[in-house]
Amino acid sequence: MKNDNLNWSILRLLQENARYTNAEIGRKVGLSSPAVAERIKKMEDFGIITGYKVAINHIQSGYQLKAFVTLKAFMGKLKPFMEQVKTYKEVRNCYRITGNENLLMEVVLADQFHLEEFIDRLLTYGEVRTSIVLSKVVEHNPIEHNRRTSSFLGKVR
Repeated sequence: MKNDNLNWSILRLLQENARYTNAEIGRKVGLSSPAVAERIKKMEDFGIITGYKVAINHIQSGYQLKAFVTLKAFMGKLKPFMEQVKTYKEVRNCYRITGNENLLMEVVLADQFHLEEFIDRLLTYGEVRTSIVLSKVVEHNPIEHNRRTSSFLGKVR
């Protein structure tokens, strides 16, 4: 099937505000509410839409620091750490990466003392580097239609 630009319009709107009703989306893209609902359901079924989340301001919720922390794991410590990191409440996101470090974590912390304690927990697993976020420049930029690999949405109609 051929790629459908309406699906990308729906995705763009949902990334802007996942609380838009199907009727609101329909008015913006020129479809009925049931047609929008059907397209969204199909994109969920195909794994294109993987969930809906609330964006929380870390400062307003009591966390004064946001940081990116990388870990260069010691020999034999990577796999145990990849299990352990799932239990750390400070870690918002964790990615296995290429390069000199093995993992990149996005963390939120109460203050610099919390950061120090968090780093101390990581030191048994490897070398740690920390970058504290000063401000956001771009956040949650929507994923747009990649015209080079446009086939995946072509299956959703």
